[in-house]
This record gives sequence, C-alpha cells and structure tokens, in this order.
Amino acid sequence: MDGPESAPLPALTPEEFRRYSRHLLLPEVGVEGQRRLRDGSVLLVGAGGLGAPAALYLAAAGVGTIGLVDFDRVDLSNLQRQVLFATADLGAPKADRAADRLRALNPEVRVNVHAEPLSSHNALALLAPYSVVVDGSDNFPTRYLVNDACVLLGKPDVFGSVYRFEGQATVFDAARGPCYRCLFPEPPPPDAVPSCAEGGVLGVLPGLIGLVLATETVKRLLGVGEPLVGRLLLYDALAMRFRELAFDRNPACPVSGDRPTIRELIDYPAWCGVPAPGADDDPTGVPSIAPDELAARLSETPPPVLLDVREPAEWALGHLPGAILVSRDAVASRVPGLGRAPSVVVYCATGRRSARVAQELRDLGVGHVLHLAGGVEAWAARHPLTRDR
Repeated sequence: MDGPESAPLPALTPEEFRRYSRHLLLPEVGVEGQRRLRDGSVLLVGAGGLGAPAALYLAAAGVGTIGLVDFDRVDLSNLQRQVLFATADLGAPKADRAADRLRALNPEVRVNVHAEPLSSHNALALLAPYSVVVDGSDNFPTRYLVNDACVLLGKPDVFGSVYRFEGQATVFDAARGPCYRCLFPEPPPPDAVPSCAEGGVLGVLPGLIGLVLATETVKRLLGVGEPLVGRLLLYDALAMRFRELAFDRNPACPVSGDRPTIRELIDYPAWCGVPAPGADDDPTGVPSIAPDELAARLSETPPPVLLDVREPAEWALGHLPGAILVSRDAVASRVPGLGRAPSVVVYCATGRRSARVAQELRDLGVGHVLHLAGGVEAWAARHPLTRDR
C-alpha cells in the first residue's frame, strides 16, 4: 500500500473505532485514512535511538505491519535514549524485546522481526514487502545501502540522523525528487565523523528526530501533507532552532540520475572504507591484543606503553591505568620516545580509531605496536577503569 489508490479495505472494528477515535475526528484521516494506516507496512532499519520512538508511535497510530531490522543486544548505555527497552532487557536481542513492547502497546499491529545484519545480499528481499522504509541506522555503509535498495525498489526512504546536540531528517524518494546520494555523493573519509559511541548524543534528541520520521511515515501512508522530499530539516537542540536546507535531484546521480550506472547493490562497507556492521572493527589488519592479555602484560616490568587516542571528554570518563592521552595529530611526535619501549598499545573507545593510529605508527617505523581489540568498551566489561580526581 503506497497511497490512497487501493482496493476497498475492510471496515474498522468497534475496538478500532475506540482506539483511534482521535484520528477519526481529523478530516485528513477519518475512517478511510485509518484503514490505510492499518493496510500500511513500514520497515524500520535499526531499533535504536531513532527507531525506538518511531516504532512506538507508528504502532500506536495503527500501522498494520511493522518490520524491525536489528541484530544487536540491549546494553546499559542504550537506555539513556532507546525508550523501547528497560533495565530488565539488558543482554536480550533488541529486535525481540522491541517486538514484545510494540505488541503490548497495540496487539492489532503485526510485528516482523528481522534479527540479522542488513547487507547487499538480503536488502532487496527484506525491503520489498514494505510500503515505507525508515532508516535510523548509525553508519554510512547502511545508509547508502538502504538508499540504493529503496531507489531500485521504488520505495520512499525516511531518513534521520543524530549527533551530540544536532539532528537531521528528510525523505528520499527518487520517484519525486532526490535520493541520499544526491545530497551526499561520496561518503566521508573513515573516522571523519565520529559515531555517537565516540562523540556522544543528548538522550532526548533521538526522540524528537524519531518522531519527525514517524510523522513523515504516517503522512506518506495517509497520502496527506507536504513531505520532506528535497528538504533537509536541521535541528539544533542547544539553540532550540529548526532550519531547512533545500536540495535538488542530481541528474548525474549514479543510482537515481538520468543515466544510472548502479543497477544492483554493491559492497558498501568496502566502498565506504569501513568494516561491515557486525564485522571485526579492525579495518587495517594491525595485530590486536585482547583485554585480558593486556591486563596480564601491564604487570610486567617494564609494562607496555599505553596511548589513549580518544578525546579529552572521553578520557575524563575513565581510562586504562598508566595510559597517556595523546591527540591523533600529535601521535607522530611520540615516535622518537616509543622506539625504546618494549611494546606500544594504542586504544580508543571501540578499537576502530586505534587500529588506524597503530597502522600510522607502523608506517612511521614503530614495529612493536598493537591496538586494544574492542577498545575501552571491551576493557571496561572485564576490568576497572581509572578516573582522574
């Protein structure tokens, strides 16, 4: 179902009349619009910060079928913003717990769980049955993958992103206007844009942006209002200010342009220069060291030199004992002193930045350098962190 043109839909039940009574009072919705929502289907890519509020309101609105693509598990750090989950859900699969919550909120909604990574191999099959796709992913390979799959399938891509105190939302619809590649033709260099795990995010911010995504999705299913096609909504939470950036379809776009060259899904992690979601976070092949092994080696004399290449704000939250905070730009200046160290271990939040810094040090002639697999997150799961007082 992708608009008002459809075969006659089944009548609303008495319970539906009561549940959706405030919708039915709206001339733009009414009985026919509520039946369209019930006939609609939405696939949410990601059940995290953006997907959680969007899913709750789509289920409450009576969207008939909701699909959830997420293969992660609930972590304590999720609960600051991912309102689908509770403390009792820690360690459980996100998609399963999200489905339980949505079914409890509205038993009339059908919830499909897709607890697997979205990839070039399964994207077309997963997206095809749904009317609208909501992209709440947090990495560039998935964003380009969802965009290209939506263009190839002729589906709207309701897109949002958040970082620190800022959010973005728009609707990519190649049938009406530009797609994601028209706005962002090339991905940024790896590590140029830190993730929320590295840079942080205000907990309430994904709620607001997620509701924008839900609103655009409901409008699309109803066939009412003016969509955010060709308009990027920018939100600054600190200034409490919305701005809008207009952008046009690119006739030379390789997937939605006049002469498209991308006619099938490609290897998006390789194209973006980052690991696939769920893959090893080390994109360089630099040897790594596990947290337990590093803990044992720290008791040696002399111990390895620990270089923390995170930001000062991350350091303040906790760091490995004896570590040295070094900005990435200043790492090269440390090379002369590192030559005398028995070994050097570089670490960051998750292991991705540290792997690249370790490779840079190796390129500069420091051969005895490793990086901490999984970074501080992996270390903190098994060993205490030190905090400056």
